[in-house]
Amino acid sequence: MAKIDTTYFDLGSLDALAYRTSPIHSLDPRAKLLTTLIFIVTVVSFHKYALSGLLPFFVFPGYLLIRAALPAGQVLKKLLVALPFAFFIGIFNPYFDQVPLLQIGPLNVTGGWVSFASILLRFTLTVTAALTLIATTSFTGICMALEKLGCPRVFALQLLFLYRYLFVLIDEASRLIRARALRTFHGRGRGLKVFGSLLGQLLLRSLERAQRIHLAMNCRGFDGNIHTRQPVRFQTRDALFILFWTLYFILCRFWNIPQLLGSLSLEIF
Repeated sequence: MAKIDTTYFDLGSLDALAYRTSPIHSLDPRAKLLTTLIFIVTVVSFHKYALSGLLPFFVFPGYLLIRAALPAGQVLKKLLVALPFAFFIGIFNPYFDQVPLLQIGPLNVTGGWVSFASILLRFTLTVTAALTLIATTSFTGICMALEKLGCPRVFALQLLFLYRYLFVLIDEASRLIRARALRTFHGRGRGLKVFGSLLGQLLLRSLERAQRIHLAMNCRGFDGNIHTRQPVRFQTRDALFILFWTLYFILCRFWNIPQLLGSLSLEIF
């Protein structure tokens, strides 16, 4: 029961951060969404053995975290929750790609280990950027930005409802588990038959709750449009934000900055 309640509040913590005040929070959601998408596409476009070329891209999520005054520990916890997925995707690379690429003293580093490290680096960059986007924009703002950028309204609304209704589903599940825990003793009521019945009850209660939510939305004048508390206006600073970071991403993509700095320092010294 405690785990479900903890998950419930943890899911909404990023949205709560989105209502703070900072120069990043005040940017147009479309500017932040476009810049983050360009960032993700650029990071993913690197070849599988890229390592040093990815390091300069940490500047972007780091800048957002500092400029928006976001708690880095909170973002890191959510990153660590999803990290096992990337770990198990890449952990088999060393077994399939055993061609030596590097030699560190007596140790030969195969291409599989390099590609595995590259997967973890790209995962860290893209997920941190996505989490920072939610923490500075809110999921509602992201869906509204998608709609204003030309995404079909039906898709944006369904995405928003899926995210919002997830909280309702967790709330109903926590009530069912609490009721079962109060009515069972000495390990009874934990079989598959009981959990099957709980799933059926969860489905019925979720459908009933969804109908009540839909009626409440209609009573409050829901017209199919996504609204936010503050009006959205695309300004010059938003265009400059997109332009600056896009140029930075292109620079880091086509020139290996750490390698260039290393070569320059060797020439100097």
